[in-house]
Amino acid sequence: MAKEKKMIERNIEITAEFSRYLFEHPEIEDKISMESEIVLLPEFDKELKEFNLGLGKDMEAEGSKVVYISIKDIRPKALSRIEHIELLAA
Repeated sequence: MAKEKKMIERNIEITAEFSRYLFEHPEIEDKISMESEIVLLPEFDKELKEFNLGLGKDMEAEGSKVVYISIKDIRPKALSRIEHIELLAA
């Protein structure tokens, strides 16, 4: 159960990144059928990729249409995208 929880947490993180990617690349979203389940396959995380592939195969076996999205790489985390600030006294 602990391993599954860890996989879920990693999936939440990669799903958030994928959502940001779609926001910047809306043309990709247009290519994905609304009836499809999306399964993310992060090439940089073999354990999560195998876990998600298993989930996708289970969904397919249940009759769902699945779109697999291979994610080749991810940039390092940044705490903030702000580059410069200035403090102004009231």
